[in-house]
Amino acid sequence: MPENEDLPLASRPILSALAFAGEEPVAEARRAAREFLTEVQAVHGIPVSDRAMGMVQLVVSELVTNAHKYAPGPCLMDLEISDGAVEISVWDSDATLPVAQASDAGRVGQHGLEIVIGVCRSFEMRREPVGKRIKAAIVLADDPGGSPAGRLM
Repeated sequence: MPENEDLPLASRPILSALAFAGEEPVAEARRAAREFLTEVQAVHGIPVSDRAMGMVQLVVSELVTNAHKYAPGPCLMDLEISDGAVEISVWDSDATLPVAQASDAGRVGQHGLEIVIGVCRSFEMRREPVGKRIKAAIVLADDPGGSPAGRLM
């Protein structure tokens, strides 16, 4: 019996795991993230602000785009609700960790990692036995006090 079966429904983790190997992984990942958050609201009654919905889709786009562009083979994406946030985890087969570039207002493109780091509550990169995993967390509800973690910078 799986370890979570004996937990009450409200105590079980809320998560989704997906693999992408096709030609349109970014669009599929964005759609999956939107559907996951819509279900989190409808089924579990957890509020998800419009800001969070947009930020999650942006972060998913950036992370899956980089995995698809720079790593051979499939990428995996996990979404999990924890502590008032959605944690986005993307694995790919390339062990090279991305590096955020120095700010340059004249540079066209290659700002994705900077944006992801700027809009997330937390951000982590680590090598795995095969490939790497990048995790980012986005707060689900807007902060009425207006803290930076609760709004677009």
